[in-house]
Amino acid sequence: MNNVQKDRIASSGTNIDAVKRQNDRSGMTYNEVKQLLASTTGGHGTNKYSDTNVDQVKQDIQQSQQNKHT
Repeated sequence: MNNVQKDRIASSGTNIDAVKRQNDRSGMTYNEVKQLLASTTGGHGTNKYSDTNVDQVKQDIQQSQQNKHT
């Protein structure tokens, strides 16, 4: 039995399966990098990638300031 599959070639001559294999080994995508940077370092315009609860942070700051003054 021969389980070897023939690579698909696009009309332009590009080996589609070889490109997909290279992509799998190439590392993170642009959007994955943006998400990693936003979740680890913050940044401007990256809030959609952050898991920080802004309202909770504001509440914690307010509570901390109240505790200083009492």
